[in-house]
Amino acid sequence: MIRAFIGVQIAPEVRARIAEATAQLARQIPGIRWVPEENFHFTLKFLGDIEQSQIEPICEALAEAFRPFRRFTINAKCLGVFPDLKRARVLWVGLEGNNLLALAKRVEIVLEPFGYPRDNRVFRPHLTVGRWRALSGSHKGLEDKLDRWSSFEFGQSVVDEIGLIESVLKSTGAVYRRLRALRLDDD
Repeated sequence: MIRAFIGVQIAPEVRARIAEATAQLARQIPGIRWVPEENFHFTLKFLGDIEQSQIEPICEALAEAFRPFRRFTINAKCLGVFPDLKRARVLWVGLEGNNLLALAKRVEIVLEPFGYPRDNRVFRPHLTVGRWRALSGSHKGLEDKLDRWSSFEFGQSVVDEIGLIESVLKSTGAVYRRLRALRLDDD
């Protein structure tokens, strides 16, 4: 079994800008387990444990599903939290891009026959940059700390491939390894 997800890598310069922001925030906001810069990515669909034998059929189905999509640009912008400021558990960087919602919907449809049910939650494109270690009783001042980043532009990344990525959990955190890269056509 392999723990895997469908994801998109972010441009190195964008990852670096996000890492600079999280380094500043790490000094201001206690109790967060920060995602390392090399692990910043955009998850289209978390699969969980999959059989080795499923890799090729899933990739073939995704390659066909991605055929109508051309490479596009996403913009990493602003910081926010899930589920809300009073009960913050996840700190994220927002993503914008014309094809993100259509691409995510397509992935959900294509993977359903493989036993991956559609996610009924509202799709909010984001990069997770930190998780609170425990639900602290108070996030006092969090809104003020994040306010400075509410419209900050971290930069753009070209999405020209989507990966099937293995996630190996270790005591030091997850290590990601791309199993397959599915290319999006240039115009």
